[in-house]
Amino acid sequence: MLVLTRKTGQKIIIANEIEVTILETKGDSVKLGIQAPKHIAIYREEIYEEIKKANLQATEQAQASALNEAVSLLKPSATKQDI
Repeated sequence: MLVLTRKTGQKIIIANEIEVTILETKGDSVKLGIQAPKHIAIYREEIYEEIKKANLQATEQAQASALNEAVSLLKPSATKQDI
């Protein structure tokens, strides 16, 4: 982890594409401005964790659904002779 000390108005440049500006410091809080290309998603950590959790749940549900469908396709169906 890179640790930097910056003052209000100073900037940090990441990979020539992302610019982080220190807008304000007040007590234990720091207000940041982030300028980045639209293709780069920027989330607060708690929102990012919720998105990851929702994506994992959706993946698990899709896998279970696909597995159930595969099992139903592999089960021999009852024919008139079986009845």
